[in-house]
Formats: sequence, structure tokens, C-alpha cells
Amino acid sequence: MGEISLTELEERAAAAGIDLSLIDIDSIKLPPGDDFGVISDDEDVYQEEQMDFDYGLGNTIVVDNLPVVPKEKFDKLEGVINKIYSQIGVIKEDGLWMPVDPGTRKSLGYCFIEYNSPQEAELAKEKTNGYKLDRAHIFAVNMIEDFNRFMKVPDEWAPPEIRPYVPGENLQHWLTDEKARDQFVIRAGSDTDVFWNDARHLKPDPVYKRAYWTESFVQWSPLGTYLATVHRQGAAVWGGESTFNRLMRYAHPQVKFIDFSPGEKYLVTYSSHEPSNPRDANRVVINIFDVRTGKVMRDFKGSADEFSIGGAGGVAGVSWPVFRWGGGKDDKYFAKIGKNMISVYETESFSLVDKKSLKAENVMDFIWSPTDPIFALFVPELGGGNQPARVSLIQIPGKEELRQKNLFSVSDCKMYWQSNGDYLAVKVDRYTKTKKSTYTGFELFRIKERDIPIEVLELDNKNDKIIAFAWEPKGHRFAVVHGDSPRPDVSFYSMRTAHNTGRVSKLTTLKGKQANSLFWSPSGRYLILAGLKGFNGQLEFYNVDELETMATAEHFMATDIEWDPTGRYVATLVTSVHNDMENGFNIWSFNGKLLYRTLKDHFFQVRSIVEILALINFNWLEVLTRKIPPLS
Repeated sequence: MGEISLTELEERAAAAGIDLSLIDIDSIKLPPGDDFGVISDDEDVYQEEQMDFDYGLGNTIVVDNLPVVPKEKFDKLEGVINKIYSQIGVIKEDGLWMPVDPGTRKSLGYCFIEYNSPQEAELAKEKTNGYKLDRAHIFAVNMIEDFNRFMKVPDEWAPPEIRPYVPGENLQHWLTDEKARDQFVIRAGSDTDVFWNDARHLKPDPVYKRAYWTESFVQWSPLGTYLATVHRQGAAVWGGESTFNRLMRYAHPQVKFIDFSPGEKYLVTYSSHEPSNPRDANRVVINIFDVRTGKVMRDFKGSADEFSIGGAGGVAGVSWPVFRWGGGKDDKYFAKIGKNMISVYETESFSLVDKKSLKAENVMDFIWSPTDPIFALFVPELGGGNQPARVSLIQIPGKEELRQKNLFSVSDCKMYWQSNGDYLAVKVDRYTKTKKSTYTGFELFRIKERDIPIEVLELDNKNDKIIAFAWEPKGHRFAVVHGDSPRPDVSFYSMRTAHNTGRVSKLTTLKGKQANSLFWSPSGRYLILAGLKGFNGQLEFYNVDELETMATAEHFMATDIEWDPTGRYVATLVTSVHNDMENGFNIWSFNGKLLYRTLKDHFFQVRSIVEILALINFNWLEVLTRKIPPLS
């Protein structure tokens, strides 16, 4: 007799009038290794599709304590369950199954749900175990793999196996490079490459290369510990000593943007989904993950309108990042702006500080101090100018107002923190008396001084347009590009001088420069005056200590500039996002010497997104500068 399947055997038995259900098949003993030509369907599937079978189990949850309903109510119950669980992840086609009692034709009170990924299944279990459908039905949710594990528990207890300690990889190993080099990543076409910046040999030294590593963009974490990639089903982080291993995955279907907390403890992911009804707003989903464990610490869901208050706006009107982190690298607080309020959360419980939001009527913007749990907020004029605009400093967790400055005839306002949190500059555009034009001035807050004194600064020509502003990192100076294109002026100021530590003073003004951007070295002292995009890539390397130009150069059609974190080298870029000609990058020394250049077709890269779709195409690992000796 040839081999037949169990299904064929059942058909033959039915044709012969034999009821197989009356036969105790378990009592039939076959010789070892002999199946008498009857193949087990399960074994056949296991042998042919073992990987898919194992993967499917990891994707599947069991939801118990469902209502027991007759056949005519199946569709309604399935619709309710599908609505609840499809919000968490993508359910596979025919991935929702409710078993039926063959006798009563009623459901059995539980169902199986199969997701696209194990991470989505884990998240569904975590989010809905204990979910109260009604008084009589509280969900009990388990992974289907848990049942297999429980079935394997031995009857007698045995001590657990003691495994030898295996140390994890040193994720900061790149800091120990004997040549004190930095790593950077580039994306060109479908390839993503990580290199050492080997300036001594005037070329990049390859570290790791991978095609189709990401479906969207790559992003370094703030301290350089992780490299994140973005995919249709979520994000992932990579790192390691000798290569880039995948360390963790974060399930978030259709994720568009990600953002690390400053201390790298948390990862925020964002997605926006088109509504079924065109009249409805896009649905936004935001998850906050623990970076090391992959656990979702808090999620936020709502329409795009609920997340679009304040800020510069972006995709579907949402300003990214939605949540801004405060308290420095401790990652203790995060906050978002809403309609007439700022909601501040603490990461100990991921709940609102003091269980309520801070009321601030018509608040337009806020920005955290880089080092302290203090934020500055801006409220525009109200009541047709009867109530002045104001900038306030708020300390968390007490929500105490440390300082307030009323502002009159305000057209626009922009706030800039110095990197140590010592100073806050508020650029205020004001209307003239005729309301037909505006002029600009600065309100300078000295945060660390007693009573937080505020100083007003106006340019020599207060009608000059402000093109760019930038604080010296970890310093007391700032630079302003002002005037009319194509040759504006550049002025340098200091918050303290040898003779007067408590008053701002102008250091110098450079007249008629082809510059529209400022790029301070991360270590301060040096600055690049850059004319990007429409200014054709004019570069001036300037020593602010000596108030002298070190070098002038050009990188034709340059679109972006990035310093390495130590301030030793700087990259200028021409990206395919902005220009199709001569895509690639140049590496310069801090004083303007061209070290090497690399051309790459279809060169593009998205940086940590500070503003929606801020494309910059080049990413340096941020090194711990205290471990690197200062430049002489």
C-alpha cells in the first residue's frame, strides 16, 4: 500500500462506514520507526516548515475569559476583539481564531491571535492582560509558548543549572581606539557604511558595511552607544565590540520617526496612520520603550490634532519630537505641549508630575535647559495686546516660576539655551509703532546668578534681519549673522569680559560675509561661517579667541556641515536630497585644511530629527570629550 495522509485515511474510513472516533488510536502500538505508510500531517508540516512553525508560536497569544456566544453573535464578538488587538499591532490574515464547541456550536470563551512579530504579541499580552471587557469578563492573556513551557515542568523539583557568567560586549569599545579616532556612518543608495575617520592616512577606514540595513534612516544614540535602524515593523538598535550585532528590537508597525532620551535610557517611536474616513484626522501612536529591555513603558494614542499644538509643525501638522526631555542625562522628565497647557511626566512611574498638567493659556513653545529640570515657555500677547507676551522659567517638579519677563508689541519669539544651561537668549521680533515693520532684540537671562538678572541687547542697527544665532558650546560667547543677503554681517558677543563679568559686550563685527549659517566647534573657540545651498558652499574657519580668520575655502553646493564631537575635524556635505551633482563629503581639520574627500552617488542620510525631516546626511558618534586631551 502506498503512503496516504491522515485526511485520506479518514475519507476511506467514512466510505467503509467505520467511525474512527470509536477507535482508541492511542492503544495501537506500532513497531519502532514504522508508520505503516500513514504520514503524520503534523510531522510533515514540522519537517517542511519548522522555522515558520516555531516563529508562528512566538507570535501568538491566547485570550481567555471571553464571552461564550452562539454562532449568530460570532461576527460581533470577533469585531470587538479585532478592534482591541489591531490597535496594538498588525494581526496576520486569518490570524484571529475562536474555537467552537462542536456540540453546542457556541464559542469556548477563548481565542488565538497571531501577530506579524513576537514583539507585537508580547506587547498585546502586556497591555491587555487584566483588560475589563465588562463586569463578568476580564481578559487573561498568555503567550501560547507559555503553555508549552508549563507542560514541561517536571513533577519533581530539581535545582536550576548554574551557568557560568559571560560578560556582555563593551558597547563603548570604540572609545578605546589606540589612534583616538571617531566613527561615522553614511548612507548611499541601498548601502549603509560605518567608518573610522582616519585623518592621518587621509581616508576613511571601513568598520562595517551592510546593504538594506534600514528601510528609512539610521540614527546614532546621543552618547554613541547604539546605532538605530528603522523598519516597517519597528526599530532596532545595534552595537558591539568587533561588529554591529542587533541588541534589541522595538515593535511599532509603520514607525516613521524615533528619538532617544539624552541619557539613552529610553527610545520614543512615532507612527501616523491614515483614517478609513477621509474626514477624520490621522491617528498617531507614540511608544516610549526602555532601550535595554525593549519594554513599552508608556504609550500615547490620539488624532494628529492632539499632538500638533505649538512648535514648527511637520507631517500631518505634528511637531517632532513630540516629547522633549528635561533634567539632563538623568532622563528624569519629559514633556509635551498641548492646548493651553504643558504636560510634564516623570520616568519613575511614567505619570504626570503632581497628577496634572501645567496650565498656560495660549502657550506657543517651551524648551528645557540642557542640564537642569527647568524649562522656558513663551506665551504670546492676549486680548489684542492688553495682556503682554511673556517668557517664564519653570522649575520641575515643584512647577515654581523662577523668573518672568513681560514683552510688548511682539511679532515672534525664539528661545536658545546655552549648552551648560548658564544662559538663555530670547530673540524677540517686535512691531514698530506703525505696525508696518519689525525690529529685533535679545533678552539675555543669566540663569545661575542670583535672582536671574535679564539684560537687553539691541544690534547697532536694530532693523537688521537676524539670519542665524548660535551659542558657543560650554562657553560664554555667541555669534549672530544679521543684515541683508547676499553679504550680511557677523557679530560676536561675550556674556563676560575681563573688566565686567556681569554685562554683555560686543567683541567684533565682520562685515559683508557670504554666510547664512554658524557652526561652532563642540569644544568652543573655533567657528565656521558657512554659506550653504544658495550661497554655493563658501567656508570661513574663524578663531574666536584671536578674532582672526584661519582659512577660507569652498565646497561647491555644500548642503550640510557636521563637526566631530572632539572639535578636531569637520565634515562638509553635498547630499542627493538637495543636489544631484558631486554628492559626497569632504573632511577638514579644525583650522580649515582639506584632509580628504569622498564622492558617493545617491548620498543621503537623516540625522536625529530635531525638526521634522531635518535632513543632514552625516552622523558622528558623540565621544566622551573629557577622556580626550584638549587641543593645544
